[in-house]
Parts: sequence; C-alpha cells; structure tokens
Amino acid sequence: MDYVITTLDNLVHQTAFFNLTVGNFIMILVAFVFLYLAIAKGFEPLLLVPIAFGMLLVNIYPDIIASPEETSNGVGGLLYYFYLLDEWSILPSLIFMGVGAMTDFSPLIANPISFVMGAAAQFGIYGAYLLAILFGFSDQAAAAIAIIGGADGPTSIFLAGKLGQTALMGPIAVAAYSYMSLVPIIQPPIMKLFTTEEERKIKMKNLRPVSKLERILFPIIVTVVVCLILPTTAPLVGMLMLGNLFRECGVTRQLSDTASNALMYIVVILLGTSVGASTSAEAFLNISTLKIVALGLVAFILATTMGVLFGKLLCKLTGGKINPLIGSAGVSAVPMAARVSQKVGAEADPTNFLLMHAMGPNVAGVIGTAVAAGVFMAIFGV
Repeated sequence: MDYVITTLDNLVHQTAFFNLTVGNFIMILVAFVFLYLAIAKGFEPLLLVPIAFGMLLVNIYPDIIASPEETSNGVGGLLYYFYLLDEWSILPSLIFMGVGAMTDFSPLIANPISFVMGAAAQFGIYGAYLLAILFGFSDQAAAAIAIIGGADGPTSIFLAGKLGQTALMGPIAVAAYSYMSLVPIIQPPIMKLFTTEEERKIKMKNLRPVSKLERILFPIIVTVVVCLILPTTAPLVGMLMLGNLFRECGVTRQLSDTASNALMYIVVILLGTSVGASTSAEAFLNISTLKIVALGLVAFILATTMGVLFGKLLCKLTGGKINPLIGSAGVSAVPMAARVSQKVGAEADPTNFLLMHAMGPNVAGVIGTAVAAGVFMAIFGV
C-alpha cells in the first residue's frame, strides 16, 4: 500500500502544476494572446504560431530547451539544438535565402531612388542605438537591440549572436518578430500623422519594364559591391542574393522552388519554435526585457517616421511625383510593409495602386538592415 501511495505521489508531483510559477502563467497567457493574433486576426501566422507554441512549451516544460550541462543524462532538450542553429547564424542566413527566392527585385531595379528611401529608414536604428546606450545597455547590447527597428527578425538574431548577446537573443527576437507582425497596426497612424490627404492621394507612374539580364546581374553586382565594402554582411546579403539568383537566372527552378517553399518553411518552424522557447519566465520577465521591448518599439517607430519624412522630401524635390507613403516600406518586413503602404494609399483614393512602388523601398530595407548589422559588426571588430 505504501508503494502505491508513494508511486501516485511521485506521479502527481511530476505534473507541471507543482512546478509552475506566477511568471510561467503570465508567459502562457502571452502565448495565448499571440496565438489569438495569429489565428483569429491573421497577423503573420507563419511566424507567430511557432513562436507562441515554443513560448507555451518552455513555460510548461522548461527542460525542453535545457543545455546538456543542465540535464542528468548529458543530452539537451529538443529545442536547445534548434536554438544552437540560431546562435550559429545558420537559420537566419537560410531565411534570407528563402526571402531572396520569393522576392521580385524588379521594383527596386526600375526605381533606384528606392535605395535611398530604404537607407533613410535605417536612421531609426542608429537613433535607437544611442537611446539604448542612454538606458544603460553596453555598446554591443545597444546595437543588437537597435536593429529591431528594421523589423527584421533574422537580422536581429544574427547580430545578437555575432555580438555575443545570446542572453538577450530571446527578448530581441520576440520583440522583432512581434513588431513585424504588428506592422499593420503600428505603421498607419505614423504614416497619417506625417502626411496630408493630398500627399496620400498622389498616384505614381507605372514602373518601367526590367529586362531579364538586369534581374540576373542585380544580385551578383549587389553581392560583390556590398560584401567588398562590408565582408561581414556576406552570410545575410550573400544568401539573400543567392536565393534571388536562383529565382531569376531561369536554370535553377528546382532550387528556387525548394528555397522559397520547403526549405523556407522548415527553417521558419525551427527558428520560430526555438525563439519562442527562449522566453521562459525567468529569462523574459525582468526590467531588462521590458527595456528591450520598449526600445525596439521606439526603434521601429523612428525607422517608419524617417522613411515617411524622407518620402515627403523626395515628393517635394520631384514636384509631387513620389507618394511619401512608400517611404514607410523602407523597413525590412517584406512584403507586409509594402501592403500597408498600399492599404493606406487606397484609403485616401481607392484607385491608387502603390504596392509595386512600395516594394522597391521594402526590398531596399532588407538590404539596408543587413548593411546596418554589418556596420555594427565592423565597428566592434566582429
């Protein structure tokens, strides 16, 4: 009888109910909110669903991301090995390959001034970097936090790993992906605040056709130029352009299909669940994390604002030929930010079609955020 009682007592105490803290319950609630936003509201479900589920798992069963040193048998938890691929910058680089294979760079090639709008949005990153230092973060931690302003989860993870900020990688990644998902909520008020209705109604001329030769040469030239200037960007820019070359060269259809579909979705699952699993209550619920989330939001707002303001400047310089709304797409959330530019423009004039024009700054923003990460790595000698 004692044996039965002891066995039942052991089984009961092995349940998660006896190990959960208040913090765990809070993080589980946050996971439910993320799942609701992803499933019911459709906010970037491919990202939020695995992140939210990883968050749910780690706060019920923390050992799922335990390192080998933390376990009795010397074998780490399942998501620990997924997370190592984040720290080693493997998954972020593969994500960039998939993005390149999925993205048409023609709007950027047809309208090179888009490069400038994409670059303007990166000023928000540098502004947030200085602000993070004022908040007491080290230079390298401030750089890893500031890159959130580009609304680029893979680059945020990549830079945090390269700068040795793995302790902050979870909050940084969750903040970056959350703001990527919330682009349709965060950006429109900023866009409307800094533009007039007349500016939002501006119609832009159709983009010129881009030849196949231009589309093939573009990723090769960008890789050579950017990587010669900032070699540290090669893992991100190189993979982005390789994926795009698969798409455009016409002789690697199978590679393009694999990079943009099967490989991309596998990597998203691994990266999303491991990022979510880095948000245990002990690691996430602290003042430092709240500062990171707040600074990430400031960085994203600054980036959007700078893009719109530079769009206004170009609107003035070109005599009203450029709709300043497309400047907001200079952040790296592809193609969500471009869709938001289209949506806000269509609200002012339902016949206005800005999507393809906004894709130029949007693609430039992907490159610009990777370059910003490369600049930080160069500054710190990484």
